[in-house]
Amino acid sequence: MNKTTLVALGALLGFSAFAQNSPDAGLMADAEAIESKVIEWRRDIHEHPELSNREFETAKKIAAHLKSLGIEVQTGVAHTGVVGILKGDNPGKVVALRADIDALPVTERNDLPFKSEVKEQFLGQETGVMHACGHDTHTAIMMGVAELLAKHKDKIHGTVKFVFQPAEEGPPPGEEGGAKLMIKEGVLKKPDVDAIFGLHINSGTPVNTIRYKAGGIMASVERFVVNVEGKQTHGSQPWGGIDPILISAKIIDGFQTIISRNAPLTEGAAVITVGKITSGVRFNIIPESAEMIGTVRTLDPQMRDLIIKRMNEVAEKVADAYGGRASIEWQNNTVVTFNDEELTAQMLPTLQGIAGEENVNLTKPTTGGEDFSYFQEEVPGFFYFLGGMTPGNKEPFPHHTPDFMIDEDGMLLGIKTMSQLAVDYLNAQ
Repeated sequence: MNKTTLVALGALLGFSAFAQNSPDAGLMADAEAIESKVIEWRRDIHEHPELSNREFETAKKIAAHLKSLGIEVQTGVAHTGVVGILKGDNPGKVVALRADIDALPVTERNDLPFKSEVKEQFLGQETGVMHACGHDTHTAIMMGVAELLAKHKDKIHGTVKFVFQPAEEGPPPGEEGGAKLMIKEGVLKKPDVDAIFGLHINSGTPVNTIRYKAGGIMASVERFVVNVEGKQTHGSQPWGGIDPILISAKIIDGFQTIISRNAPLTEGAAVITVGKITSGVRFNIIPESAEMIGTVRTLDPQMRDLIIKRMNEVAEKVADAYGGRASIEWQNNTVVTFNDEELTAQMLPTLQGIAGEENVNLTKPTTGGEDFSYFQEEVPGFFYFLGGMTPGNKEPFPHHTPDFMIDEDGMLLGIKTMSQLAVDYLNAQ
């Protein structure tokens, strides 16, 4: 019997040691008692969003709350990150719980009493700032978890490390940040973390349900910049120059044939998206250059390498065919979010015990990315999706859009599951 079969069997049996654990009644009751407080925190954070590496006020709010609970607090980690260390009344191992705290350069369209009206400069342009991915709920949930576990220290065998992470969406160009920088600055050390848990609320998942998957659950993310060089000329005489905008269009078309004709999609999904094109200043001038910025998402390392190789070739050769030049700059944003198979099987009964077995569902991997994956490269980790679909919404707005909205009723399950996961993991060690 191979390892995968053993893990699957363990998941079905619930790993009897864990299956015997039912949710702690006192913990669950106290979670319900603070639900309204957690929602208030979420609304305040939603109304006052801050961009990556600029989460100054959010960090102050988190740190003040943790200190009020008697939790040891570290601030300024990876610029604006906050770490809380809670030692249980009993000796044991160390588990980390992570929440991301940054917002996005998105102008909110929702008509909410706590709608974001914040405006900031992002890459030289004024934009609205919005929690358009649910990080406000993650932060508030984790603040609630900290309050619960601080109250129930007598049930903790070991130490809980609360990791409030900035810049999950990626640091601004030229800056370090996010999970990578937290790891570099020692967030998983002193005390050394044995396992880490994280969650992500999801607008397309029904409230009071959970989606999970052992192994790869989210894609690796690459950011690319294509620089195209042409030759400027008058718009009425295109034969006098080399059009970088036309070349860019042909390169984009060529990129999509890599997915449709080169990528072995039976091995896993893959996506190439160009999200921004910049070129030209006037309607009657063919410009000298163009810049394209985009992302590549893959669930298989070999496919990732193939796509990068082919994109470099396509950009160079297509540009050459039209008399121009093109090159690509690459930046890795995340690796595959990989749930440790044994840890996933061990903790599954905890989720099922709280949400109900019928509400904890195996999911297919997604081409979204998560820098929680960097923590998982260092220690065993488990990451799951929390239902947050608004009532009656058959076509929920995607994350990272101006209309993104979350049903706050879904947050209570997040508080309960993260708290119980920490207690059960430590007590089983």
